[in-house]
Amino acid sequence: MEAFLHKIAILHIFLGFFLILSGFGIESLGINYGQVGNNLPSPDKVLELLHSLRITKARIYDTNPQVLSAFANSNIELMVTVENQVLTTLMDQQQALQWVGTHIRPYFPATRITGIAVGNELFTGNDMTLITNVVPAMVSIRAALVKLGLDQYIQVTTPHSLAVLAASYPPSAGTFQSELSSVMPQILKFLADTKAPFLINAYPYFAYKDDPNRIPIDYVLFNRNPGMVDPYTKLHYDNMLYAQVDAVIFAMARLGFQGIEVKVSETGWPSKGDPNEIGATVQNAGVYNRNLMRRQLKNEGTPLRPNMRLEIYIFALFNEDMKPGPTSERNYGLFQPDGTMVYNVGISALSSTSSTSTSTSTSSASVSFTSNATQVKQKGMGYKSLVYSIFPYLLVFIVFYEKIDSV
Repeated sequence: MEAFLHKIAILHIFLGFFLILSGFGIESLGINYGQVGNNLPSPDKVLELLHSLRITKARIYDTNPQVLSAFANSNIELMVTVENQVLTTLMDQQQALQWVGTHIRPYFPATRITGIAVGNELFTGNDMTLITNVVPAMVSIRAALVKLGLDQYIQVTTPHSLAVLAASYPPSAGTFQSELSSVMPQILKFLADTKAPFLINAYPYFAYKDDPNRIPIDYVLFNRNPGMVDPYTKLHYDNMLYAQVDAVIFAMARLGFQGIEVKVSETGWPSKGDPNEIGATVQNAGVYNRNLMRRQLKNEGTPLRPNMRLEIYIFALFNEDMKPGPTSERNYGLFQPDGTMVYNVGISALSSTSSTSTSTSTSSASVSFTSNATQVKQKGMGYKSLVYSIFPYLLVFIVFYEKIDSV
C-alpha cells in the first residue's frame, strides 16, 4: 500500500509539471475587458489576444452584441453586466424577461455566458434608488433565466467595492457598513439560495496610496515580507488582497451567512498616476500582476479558506483613454490599445519565483493588431497544435509511468 501511494504522489507531481509545460490557462484567473476608449481594437482582435494569453474567463461591463457575437464558440467564460442605468427597469419581471430574451438568450450557449452582474459598485455612488432596487432586479432576472431554462448555467450577482465594509483590519473584524443593514442580508440570502458568489472589487493599491508610510509596499505587492497575524484567529497573511477577501467572509458570517463563495471581480494596479497618486508606476504594476498570476497558478485559497480556490479577475485588459477621473483610472491596462504591453506579465514569467524586481521591459512585448492576424493566432494555440505541442510530454509521461509501475 505504501509503494502504491508513493507512485500516486509521483504521478501527481509529474502531471502538475506536465500541465504547466503544455500551456493550459489558469482556471482561477479572469480579466476585465473594459471598453471606455475611442481607440480600442475590435472584439475579434481582443479574442485573439485572450487566446494568446490563454485566459479562459473575461468580464465586460455591458452586453455589447459585437463582443457577444465575436466570443461565440471561443470557449471563454463571459460575465456580462446589467448597466446601472438599466437596473431599475428590470425590477419588473416582464421587462427582465424581455431583457434576457434580447441580450442573453440569442447568444447562449455558443457564447459561454456564465454570469450576470447586476450593476457595479452600487453602494459607492450613494444612489439610494439603485441600492433599494438591486435585489428586486436580481430576483426578476433570475426568474427570467428560470423561465427560459438558463438558470443552471448562468449565475446572477452584483459586484461591490471594498467600501461596503466598515472595518477590514484585522480580517476577523470585517463588518459591513451600518447603512447596508437592511439590504445586505437580502443580497446574501439571494446568493445563498441560488448558490451564486459574492463579488468584491478589491484594490490594495488604494490602501497603500492613502497610507504609504504605514503600509509596507511588499505586503501589498505580494513580495516576500513578514506579513501580519490576525490577533484573534492567529492566521498569518503575507499579502493585503487575501486579508481583504477574508474580511468580507467574516462580515458575511456576522450576518449569519458562512458558505457563500467570494470572488474578486476586480483587482489591479495603475502604471501611471497624478503626482499625489503614490505608487502608481509601471514597475509596481508589473510586480503586482506578475506575483498575483503566480499565486493563481498555484490555485491558492485565502488563509481562512485555504482549500477553496480564489477566483480573481484582473483589472484591466487595456488602458482606456476615455475614463473620467484621475490619471490612474486610464492606466490600469496590461496592454495599450495598439497591442503593446504596458509591462510584461507573460505566462513565461509564472515559472520563476516571486518577483521583487522593479525592472521591466516592453521592447519585445507586443501583439500586433494592425498586421496579419496569424501572428496572434500562432500564439493562441489551436487544438491541433496543442496536441502536437504536448505529445512529447505525454510520451515521456507514459514511459515514466511504466518505469514506476514496475517498481
